Amino acid sequence: MATTLEVTSTWYKSPLGLLRIGGTDAYISEISFVDNLDRAIDGPGELQGPVPPMIIQCIEQLIQYFQGQRRVFDFPVYQEGTPFQEKVWNELTGIPFGKTLSYLDMARRLGDPKCIRAAASANGRNNIAIVVPCHRVIGSKRDLVGYAGGLWRKKWLLDHETRIHYGVQTLF
Repeated sequence: MATTLEVTSTWYKSPLGLLRIGGTDAYISEISFVDNLDRAIDGPGELQGPVPPMIIQCIEQLIQYFQGQRRVFDFPVYQEGTPFQEKVWNELTGIPFGKTLSYLDMARRLGDPKCIRAAASANGRNNIAIVVPCHRVIGSKRDLVGYAGGLWRKKWLLDHETRIHYGVQTLF
């Protein structure tokens, strides 16, 4: 099988709605929520043939995550950004499953509490939802703020991770 670095994409119907997953044979470059179904039809770069192994691996790990069987993703990701954005995205991947961090704490981790707005902006430009866990960043008053996928999805993801991390069981 030939290796390609051409970005292709496919769709995965998750518990949070339709996800567009894009990548190459070497990495995943996009996991985004799709609310506009017109975007889901005839999307750019949509797969016409077999799904590349990297995208299959991504979907399998997302399924495991949603079933509560996976806390860490182990496939390569890549997204283009400024050095600062890349630093923020790298910092996001260090937030443990089931934990949260405030935007102010994020800025402090980056070495400058004054960069809070820039850190929030870089967080909002993350193209790899769930895997680069921007949903784990919350407001300084522990409130849910700023999530491109919608606050209801952010709440769902945080509740899901809390249940799995702390062993909270539900009957149904």
